[in-house]
Amino acid sequence: MTGRERVSTDAAARDISVEFVERPAAGSLEEAAALLGLSTAGIVKTLVVKRHDGSYLFALIPGDRQISWGKLRAVVGVNKLRLPEAHLALEATGYERGTITPLGSSTAWPVFADSRIVGQRIAMGAGEHGMSAFVDADELIAGFDATVADISD
Repeated sequence: MTGRERVSTDAAARDISVEFVERPAAGSLEEAAALLGLSTAGIVKTLVVKRHDGSYLFALIPGDRQISWGKLRAVVGVNKLRLPEAHLALEATGYERGTITPLGSSTAWPVFADSRIVGQRIAMGAGEHGMSAFVDADELIAGFDATVADISD
């Protein structure tokens, strides 16, 4: 099953509408935003975050912001979090960096969404390179029962 098919299947099961937009491969988030005619804030990064116990979570961060480790640790209730190496993120999700989304992930890790995406239509990884998925952030949050909090700077 392709990444797009995994995303579509999971989104349908969670009652999340997804619009896929093909675009040339992008070397950065800024380049992807320009190709889509969006500001960087319109693209949401799905970051795979590793907990000290070896489990993972997803953090959804607007493209114009950075993850706030202190804020995220406080919300998650742990002292130690980190970004895993690319091969570990691939193992944890089934997606390569730059394509990662909680939709269709090989494991359904908990989702933490930055409060700034609430009420927005966002673009995010679509499970494969050269593709973006547009979703309603509120549908995404509801579909994953995501924790919404200020987790970025």
